[in-house]
Amino acid sequence: MEESYRELLLQAGSNRKENKKLLQRWGKNPPKNLDNHFHELHDETFQSIDCLKCANCCKTTSPIFRNVDIDRISSHLGVKPSQFTETYLHVDEDGDWVLNSSPCPFLGEDNYCSIYEARPRACREYPHTDRKNISQIMDLTYRNSLICPAVAHIVSEVRNRLSQG
Repeated sequence: MEESYRELLLQAGSNRKENKKLLQRWGKNPPKNLDNHFHELHDETFQSIDCLKCANCCKTTSPIFRNVDIDRISSHLGVKPSQFTETYLHVDEDGDWVLNSSPCPFLGEDNYCSIYEARPRACREYPHTDRKNISQIMDLTYRNSLICPAVAHIVSEVRNRLSQG
């Protein structure tokens, strides 16, 4: 992982208590134009942050696999869905299909995904900072700010913008 990305995550870790409180507040009482701030910063941030130089999400967490994801990936791999789930997944405490282990078994040493074209929706949409009604996922945004340097940067910048008025 690039040093600048590591620094963003260290800063997010240092600010974790304040960020958690702030994001919880935004979840309950979203500031005006919260979506616009997140979406604008999402686009800006991903012009300079390259996921292939990080892949921390793939190295540390599991996406949720919906049945349609399991069917698509199984087909892509040429195996039966039951074989795919038996080999790679388990049901977590929330009743969701998740990976058995980290890092993701489909992540290569070059940080490329071997099932990229068939990847789960959760991976396609990660880190969710361009989602409509972002205030509904502030808990997830907080967790992602500790995993993804881009989210750490976006949260910090939205906080700065909103504190300036």
